[in-house]
Amino acid sequence: MRVSSLTQWGLASLAGLASATPHPKMSKDAKSLLTESMDWMDTYYDPKAGYLYDFSAAVGLTHETRSSAWYAFGLLARNKGKDRLEAEKIIKNIIAGQAKNPADEWYGDYQQEPEEPLVGIPTYNPRIYGSWDPNWRGFVGTTFIMAMEEYSHLISKPTQDLILQSLYNATKGDEYRFGNLDPLKDNLYPAYSNPSIMRAFMSGWTGRRLKEANMTRSGEAYAKEIIDLFDRHNTLSEFNSGTYTGVSLYGLVLWNKYLPKDSIMKQASARMIQDTWESVGLLWHPGMKNMAGPWDRSYGYDMNRYLSLMALWFWSFVGKENSSLIENPSIMSHSADYAWAPLFAILADTHKKLVPKNVLSKLTKFQGEHTFSATCYYPPFDKVPRNITSWLSEKLTIGAESFDELFLGGAGQNQAAFNPAVVQWDTGDEIAFLSLYPTETALQPVVSPNKLTLTYPYGTAGSIFSLVVGTFTAKRVVNSWADVQGLDVKVSGNVDLNYNLTFAGHYGGASKPLRDFEFWNFTYHMPAGFVGTPSITLDLNLR
Repeated sequence: MRVSSLTQWGLASLAGLASATPHPKMSKDAKSLLTESMDWMDTYYDPKAGYLYDFSAAVGLTHETRSSAWYAFGLLARNKGKDRLEAEKIIKNIIAGQAKNPADEWYGDYQQEPEEPLVGIPTYNPRIYGSWDPNWRGFVGTTFIMAMEEYSHLISKPTQDLILQSLYNATKGDEYRFGNLDPLKDNLYPAYSNPSIMRAFMSGWTGRRLKEANMTRSGEAYAKEIIDLFDRHNTLSEFNSGTYTGVSLYGLVLWNKYLPKDSIMKQASARMIQDTWESVGLLWHPGMKNMAGPWDRSYGYDMNRYLSLMALWFWSFVGKENSSLIENPSIMSHSADYAWAPLFAILADTHKKLVPKNVLSKLTKFQGEHTFSATCYYPPFDKVPRNITSWLSEKLTIGAESFDELFLGGAGQNQAAFNPAVVQWDTGDEIAFLSLYPTETALQPVVSPNKLTLTYPYGTAGSIFSLVVGTFTAKRVVNSWADVQGLDVKVSGNVDLNYNLTFAGHYGGASKPLRDFEFWNFTYHMPAGFVGTPSITLDLNLR
């Protein structure tokens, strides 16, 4: 697709798509999210390079592409002083670094940093989710679409042409993606909720904008696969993640706001958003400021200590004080996602109108003891659907999911991220956690008030139950379950009740922290000569 053939679409939106007019007046909470996040990012901006510096203190002043795209959008939203000019500079820089060779698997993808070598040269081999990340097409591409929809009146015609060409390349590149069970190859299936939703949107929007009928049909067909899978149980396949539920909702709001009525995405988006929030409303504990487990993919064990994208939605709906974020979110673990805030802020008021009112009321006040249940399915990694049960009380939650999967560590094959059984409680000092570290490909749990039973249906005499328990402000030394602050834990079952206890710390211990969280590890083995099905029961009562 030549740039010249795109020029005629540089200024006007295609009929049926939302017009590029200024966004409606923002709510107070959405505005504070935009303002505070931009104030933080301003301190990282390098105007000479036209990029944000990488937020990580572990790099030597290199820059970062994805957060720079989000910042550029925020500059357009703020539009003060030289903001518009700096936004265009950033956008042009990012597009200049986009992979443009259709022969490459990473065609249409965006550099992760402008300093990195060209992917594919002999000294910089292509490694998916390493030297290139295919999901960045969606992260950056959807940002460019929002910029075109919301602020095209602030973007020069030549830069609009560059954006449309870039979106064409990114969308074509995403068509190269096919699911694969090999973790060293592309794993994009419709069940991989957050990037699949963005992929369908980009294809549907870009195809319509450029009058590329095949691209439009491709987006609609892929969206149907996502919707059909969702409709099996009215749940996202990538379920209950403090981070990735936030991304999936972002993508679904894009479906709703920027696609025309004839799109299957527009037609399905409202109910998918509502059903997802119905689950969130029952799993979110406003007193503990956490989403009760289990968690399919987590970046931590306590949302009060790591920055989750769901917390940005909570902030924009019910105020920062009612989210899980601290006063200065940039200090929290995984804080780089704070850079996404400008996009969430601009979408917030549209999004909030799609959330059931009864759910909004649950976000600020705990509704009392209750049990939640749901079913989810993530083919082809799930051999059978997963069944989730979570019990929530005022100061204690217990949640677990059954699964039977092809690989260890959930669909993402990541043991550190997959938390299939989780207990959280309020010690009075902090929110404490206990999580099963996955060591088996199948689990059958039973959750009931104050009790959790875990059974390995394919377990053997070599099976172990590895229970990760957080550290405590008032209990710096843990020698046994008796030292666990605020929770009485009684263990039974057919395991050897003589457990191994180790510590994982930043400065020492038997192992390293998980997702930045230090922990104590209570590990149970099976008795010598064991024959049968390994099972452990935890009776859990607040002290």
